Amino acid sequence: MRHGNMAIVAGSVLLAVVIAGCGSGPAVNREASTSAIRAAEEVGASNVPTASLYLQLAKEEEENAKGLAAKGQKEQAESMLLRSQADGELAVALSRGDADKTEATQAIERVQKLRQDNQLPQERK
Repeated sequence: MRHGNMAIVAGSVLLAVVIAGCGSGPAVNREASTSAIRAAEEVGASNVPTASLYLQLAKEEEENAKGLAAKGQKEQAESMLLRSQADGELAVALSRGDADKTEATQAIERVQKLRQDNQLPQERK
């Protein structure tokens, strides 16, 4: 009878370990989202209207992910962090695109000024 009880106890312990292992999923990783937000801030996304919108959205999604993780909704938190990362990266791209556009406009203005200074004919449009 003792061997039967030992088997039941061992089986119960094993079942408890398996259930506990399944219940605790991987920790929510915020690094990629935080990095994307930091990069957007560093390239000046807050100064570009469309990029600023996505930067704010990324920050809000990251905060929502924290709340979801605290409630134990890790899968939803991970999904929200992926969205935050994507929006942060979009803010970076929009900021760089705006900077490139501004630089190109300034270059065109410099060329036009040089043409005027040198009295060269304007390019045909």
